[in-house]
Amino acid sequence: MSKTSSSPTAEKRGFFARIMMFLRQVIDEMRKVVTPTRQELIKMTGVVLVFVIIVIGLVSLLDWLFGMGASWVFGSSDGL
Repeated sequence: MSKTSSSPTAEKRGFFARIMMFLRQVIDEMRKVVTPTRQELIKMTGVVLVFVIIVIGLVSLLDWLFGMGASWVFGSSDGL
C-alpha cells in the first residue's frame, strides 16, 4: 500500500497557520451571506410570530386539559 497525503506522517500545519486558514474560511463564508430585503424580513417575522402564537395556544390548551384531567383524577376541590 502506498502512503497518501492524509497519512499520520504527512506534514501538518502549525498552530497559527491553522488559525489563519480558519479565519480566511470564515471570511469567505461571510461573503456568501445574503442580507434579506425589508419585504422579506417583514414576511419572515410575520411567519415566526404566527407560528409562536399557534404554539402558545397549543401549549395553553394542553395545560388546561392536563389540569382538568389531574383535577378529575385527584379530586381537586377548588373547581379550577
